[in-house]
Formats: sequence, structure tokens, C-alpha cells
Amino acid sequence: MKAKILHESKGRIRFQCNVKRMTLEEADLLEAWLSGQSWADEVVVHERTCCAIVRYNGTRSAVLEAIAHFSFAKAEAELPEPVHSSRALNREFKEKLVGKVATKIGTTLFLPCWLCAARTVWHMIPFVKRGLSCLWHREMKVELLDAISISVSVARRDFGTAGMVIFLLEIGDLLEEWTHKKSVADLARSMSLNVDRVWKRTEEGDVLTPIAQISAGDVVVVRAGGVIPMDGIVVEGESSVNQASLTGESIPVAKRPESAVYAGTVVDEGECILKVKSVSGQSRYDQVVAMIEKSEQLKSASENKAANLADKLVPYTFAGSILAYALTRNTTRALSVLMVDFSCALKLAMPLAVLSAMREASKRHITVKGGKFMEAVAHADTIVFDKTGTLTHACPQVAKVIPFAGHTENEMLRLAACLEEHFPHSMANAVVREAKKRDLKHEEFHSKVEYIVAHGIVSAVEGERVLIGSAHFVFDDEGCSVPEGDQALFDNLPPEYSHLYLAIGKELAAVICISDPLRDEAKDVLKALNMLGVTNTVMLTGDSERTARAIAAQVGVNDFRAGVLPADKAQYIADMRKAGHTVLMVGDGINDSPALSEADAGIAISDGAAIAREIADITISADTLWELVELRQIAMALMKRIDNNYRFVIGFNGSLIALGVMGIITPATSAALHNFSTLGVSLHSMSALTGDQSPSSLADIDV
Repeated sequence: MKAKILHESKGRIRFQCNVKRMTLEEADLLEAWLSGQSWADEVVVHERTCCAIVRYNGTRSAVLEAIAHFSFAKAEAELPEPVHSSRALNREFKEKLVGKVATKIGTTLFLPCWLCAARTVWHMIPFVKRGLSCLWHREMKVELLDAISISVSVARRDFGTAGMVIFLLEIGDLLEEWTHKKSVADLARSMSLNVDRVWKRTEEGDVLTPIAQISAGDVVVVRAGGVIPMDGIVVEGESSVNQASLTGESIPVAKRPESAVYAGTVVDEGECILKVKSVSGQSRYDQVVAMIEKSEQLKSASENKAANLADKLVPYTFAGSILAYALTRNTTRALSVLMVDFSCALKLAMPLAVLSAMREASKRHITVKGGKFMEAVAHADTIVFDKTGTLTHACPQVAKVIPFAGHTENEMLRLAACLEEHFPHSMANAVVREAKKRDLKHEEFHSKVEYIVAHGIVSAVEGERVLIGSAHFVFDDEGCSVPEGDQALFDNLPPEYSHLYLAIGKELAAVICISDPLRDEAKDVLKALNMLGVTNTVMLTGDSERTARAIAAQVGVNDFRAGVLPADKAQYIADMRKAGHTVLMVGDGINDSPALSEADAGIAISDGAAIAREIADITISADTLWELVELRQIAMALMKRIDNNYRFVIGFNGSLIALGVMGIITPATSAALHNFSTLGVSLHSMSALTGDQSPSSLADIDV
């Protein structure tokens, strides 16, 4: 693609594409492609001017070379799924908003009074219909208040006041619809799939294939812990599929041949071999949008409280208007009370504030799936951490392999890698990497592998049962024993490492020592969370008491539990919630999924297991735990803004009512001030909640 550089500074470039015009689809495609490049930090594409602004971290030459070789056709083929953005939606509503404002100004300035009056009467019809509907259903809602105030103004031949009220109500409705649709689109996009390759079954075997090359009728394989990338029909095997992210079902569903499976669900156990029914992206995105539009479960309590309070205040507004007329016998003063309602600001400002918080979080690589989870983060007093891959680095390393019963190191490492290669947990990845580093080929060891949720991995090699997992699984659950003569070696295992136990038959064959150093920032992050009001930090791990105690002391958690199973983690969180605590759970593996579901808000690490990401309510990147501090900061700022909005809306509108009753302001002034204050508080709710502080400084900010 040919392009012209318009402006350039260090790490930032603005260029204009050499095209006559750019469609919305092309702008989305260019932005998505640029954002997917390894050197891209931030990308904005303006379709009207055919310009793109790129902030990058690589070399200038790499950026320019990539732009020069870009083509829309090539990008469309490379992207794993269709691009969904809010660009078309924003364009539509911006044009509607500008059109309404321009029309209002034009009619006010250039139309004769009788035509303005006729236009006002025509535009009041929908509001009167909604008010009559409330009367018919014997409901006292805001719509009835609006209809009466407009009708009384028209009856008094005060068409200017009626027209201004109608205009501001229409603007409020437009902004509310825009907010709702954009929040649904943003949320659906955050919940859409991030799968770029799948295992395609061919005559030559299973081939790792880009998802863009998969079409209807192809057969793909999804193993335990993997996300199903597209709708299909099971053609072989049995599996247990977690459909919570799509249907809300809490219990995994058994899938057998001829069963339907859906994009975005996750294979809990077994192996799912399916024939593709529909291609990636479209079905999943549409289903998520439909789910969100039909469900109120993702709204925060503050949003629901605002909507309910607005309707509850309507009878008091009516009572105030009647009282004003009874005391003063002045229709103007009574009408001044009717002109003020609390609904617009309460119903519009709160969702806007939540949307602003979610958008701000997304800019910091934090995906939040609903307003109620932001509220949970703000109120949380307890954060529970998994250890491996969460408090520690996501890439632990094998430090030692200690063989037992006469086995050799390489032989046991090869066998362990054979079992572990099927599962995405960080400790499993460490075993596979070490085998590769030692150039150990383990394909010939492949056999049927079974992941036993909450326990470990089981397989059969040359007719013998092979196990790998924690000490609890190998010794307590499976009843394995230490080989005769090796007890001293077992008793002196290095205490500074985590241990994976490999058993053949009923006898311990090797212990793999895993070096899993803490994240550099972990200790400081926990201190910062404490400063932001989190009173209790807990580490739950399947490791031994000895290892867990050492890690807990290093990182500075308030409490820890060792040797816990996934069910134990979930039960611990359930007990804490029953005790009145608001609990967050942070994890990354398959075994963290029950706990993530049980918490008030589950937070998954982005490069963890697919099932953890799907079940989690919030996802943070794997780069740094400081994003937890940023998330807490944003959530607390959101709740502070919501509280301020409540005080302002109630106080300001209450003052307008009082001034109207006293005859100090006219109904037109009352309506104008009320509606302009609504727009003002709404615009304020859309502004940034926090500044651009570095993560490590967030804990010092008073919210």
C-alpha cells in the first residue's frame, strides 16, 4: 500500500493512505491488522481523512516496511475472524446527533412561529402515547411525567418551552440508545474468541491450521481445556463441555456423536472431534450480542439502583407539583416542578460512567465483561491468588530431574513431556520446554492421555499406568509408594523447588523439581493493593506446605493454604463470601476455573488456559500484575463518580424544584437548566476516571 507520512516523532507516526476514499470496513480492517503487529502499541484509523496514527515500540524501518507491504485483501485473509468495531455505530449516531441539533437551530431561527408550534405538536405525539400507555397500565413512571409536562405547556400555548423539553428528551433518548448499543458491542467484542489456529483432522493426521482456512464441513479436534472455535456437530468421541459463557449453565454438558457444540464453549474433559457447521466469528459474536441484550445480569447494582430510583421519585414529583399549586394557585409554579425529573440524569449518567470505566480498563489491556464486576473490584476486601503462573512467572523452568527405582533422568523427562504436552498449564509447559532443550523426542511415547480434573494426568505406556501430578494425587489418591531403598533420597528433596511426581504402576519413578521464581512486581503489587483498601490477600496452591510457606513469606500475603485441590479453592472462596467478604480470585489454569466461578469476580491471566479465560469475569494481560492495581484504582474512581453523580442530580434538581415553587425561575428556565445539567453530568461521566500515572504510582493516589 502506498502511503504518505504526514507527521512523525519518536515512537509515533501519522500517515495518509493513497486511496480516494476509505470505507468503514476498510478502516476496521486496517486498524485491526496494524493492532495485531508485534511493534504496535496503539493504533487509530480515521476513515474520513484516510489517515492512521500509530504508536510503536519497534524500529522505524520495520513499521514502514510493514505498511508498504500491506494490502486489504491480504489482511482480510490473515485475520483469524471477522472484525467487529463500533465505527459504523458511532458514525450513525454522530450523524443523528448533529442532524437533530442542526434541525433544532434551523427551525428556531428560520421557521415562522405557527410552523414551529405545529412541529412541536407533531413531535409531542410519541411522548403523549407513552404517557397514555402508563395510565392504561396504571403505572406511575417517568414517561407519564414527561407527557404531562409537555401537554400542559402546549395547553398554555407555551410552545417554546414544550419544544425545548421535547428536543432535550430526544437528545437524551438518543444518547441512551447510543450508550446501550455501544456497551453491548464493546462487551461482545471483548467476549469474542481469540483463537487463531486449530487442529484440523486430515488423512495425513492432525494439522495445526490457521482458522481463516477452516470452512464448513471440515473436521477439527479440540482437546481438554481448549475453546471450541466454531459451531459444529460432534462426529466422534465423548467429552464434557462447559457452556457457562454462552448459556449460563453451571454444570458441564456431556457431548456425544451427533450432539451440537457452540463457538466459545470450552472442553472440560475428554476430546471433542467436530464437523464445522458455521465459520469462525460470526455465530459467536451474534450469539453474545443476543445474550447481552436479553439479560440484565451484567448490570451493576448502581445502574439498577439508578433506574429504579428514577421511577420511584415520580410520585414525589407529582405530589410536589400538586402541593405547589394548592399553596400558590399558580399554574406556572406547579409546572416548574413537573418540568424537573430525576430520570434522565440518573438513567443516563450511571451507565455512561460504567462504560467509561470499562473503556478505560480496556486501554490498559484489561477486559471487563460487565459493570457488576467493576463494582465487585471496587468493594473487594479479599483477593485470592493462585501461585503458579499468577504470583510467579508464567514460564517456570525445570531445575532438576531426580529419578527413582533405577530410572534415568532423560528417560523420565521424556515420559513426563509426553503426558504434559497436551495441557496449557505453565508447569506443564516447563516440562515440555526442558525436553525440547535436551533434544528428547517423545512422539513414540504417545498414548491415550486423560486429564482428571482436580487431580492430575493419567496415561498408559506399554501396558503400564503412568501418573503425573501433585504429592496428594500420586500418594494419597492413587496409593503410590516410594521405591524400597530410596526413602532417604525422597526425604531430602530440595525444599526450594516445587515438585511434580511421576509414577509408573504404583511406584514413584521420578520427581521433577520446578524453579518458579516470583514475579518481580508481586510483592510491591500486594503492598499497593493493601494501600487501596484490600485488607486480606491469600495464596492458594497445590504445592507442599514447605514450598507454599517460603513463597508466602517472600511475596507478603496475609494468609496461604497449601496442598489444596481446585474444589478446595472454590470452597475456601465460598466460605469467605458466606462470612460477608467480597472476594476476587486471580488464576490462570484449568484447575482455577471452579474458584474463578465462585468468586464475586474472577480474574484470569490472558495467556492461561482457555477455560479460565472464558469463565473469568475479567482478563488481564500476562505482562504485569500492576494491572490489578490499575483495575482497583479505576473501579474505586468509578464508584466515587457514581456517588458524586447521585449527590449532584438529587441536589441540583431538588434546588430547581424549590426555586420553581418559590416562583424565582420560570418553567422554561427550569426545563432548560434541568436538561442542560443532565447533558453536563453525562458528558462528565464519559470523561477519563484516572490520569496517565505509571502503574507503580497508582497506590499513592487518593480516590
